[in-house]
Amino acid sequence: MIDPVTYFQGGWDLLKHCRFAAAGILALFSMAGAAMAGECPGNPDALGTSRVMTLDPAEFKRLGTIQYKQTLPLEDNEVVLTFDDGPIPPHTDKVPDALAAECVKATFFVVGEMARAHPASLQRAYREGHTIGTHTEHHARLDHAAVEKAQKEISDGLASAEQVLGDKNAVAPFFRFPYFYTAAAAEERALQLGLNIWSADVDGSDWTFITAEKVNALALARLESNKKGILLLHDIHDRTARALPALLRELKKRGFRVVHVVPASGAVAKIDVKPDEKSAAITDEKTAVANLEPNAAEKVKQVTPVNLDKKSPKNTGQSGRQTHLKRFRAGNNVTAMSKSKTTGLQSLIDSLWH
Repeated sequence: MIDPVTYFQGGWDLLKHCRFAAAGILALFSMAGAAMAGECPGNPDALGTSRVMTLDPAEFKRLGTIQYKQTLPLEDNEVVLTFDDGPIPPHTDKVPDALAAECVKATFFVVGEMARAHPASLQRAYREGHTIGTHTEHHARLDHAAVEKAQKEISDGLASAEQVLGDKNAVAPFFRFPYFYTAAAAEERALQLGLNIWSADVDGSDWTFITAEKVNALALARLESNKKGILLLHDIHDRTARALPALLRELKKRGFRVVHVVPASGAVAKIDVKPDEKSAAITDEKTAVANLEPNAAEKVKQVTPVNLDKKSPKNTGQSGRQTHLKRFRAGNNVTAMSKSKTTGLQSLIDSLWH
């Protein structure tokens, strides 16, 4: 049952205090008047941000039905936009352009060394009102990492983002594991740092060898099948930057509404480890691939292909996304390996840096 308490302050400041008794969850919701579609400068038909959800990490510890039972308490046709792996110009910079044109707010899960290499891109995203979460310091796999290494990766990623933004309060206590690879000990350390762990409900598959049009088709089909959810995208890919303007317009056309998630007041991660300044920051995708895994390129050849175009419950439903992730989470997709002669190294890099 939901018990709303509302008040107005000069127009569009509406605060709803909602209690979800069945789940034992408390969250605060507020309407973000400045981002309403009708008030979007130069675009009266903009998608806009329908509301802001204030999230307490102590109550929502793990989110996203791709991996966990719990997710955000969204209504049907509500979507939360999330972007991983940046910032890497120029693609990252095109994503806020598209979001600004539609007055939409999103959450960016940034890689620490990328943030230090491209501070202006991260500062812009924060300055424009987007939520900044973290995604480790080196986009590291933590499923088999020693607990101390996992904590350092998580802590250093937080510290890098704080360093770039100049304020620990600017970094939301929202964390996503690279590749969705987790381990119980690593999750526990993340929770001890005051973070809540984000998976997703819908995977846009923009990290695979597909076109911008295919990204949109998959994202929209999966959102409609799921009816709502946290959408996973990656701001480091050209295909994503090209897909986003049309995706936002189509979300509006199909009746979806964007929800912006922000941390509750006083919810700040414990940032107490500074990033290692001696390690060179990765500044491009080619270097990123080299640092993923020693045998990453060989692993591409070993993965069983999955037909993303096949219209079946496996590829459109939740179980399909889980199967998709199991087969591809090592950063691989060989459904387009036959195109490698024409797509070249850049496509391999795009696919691996997920």
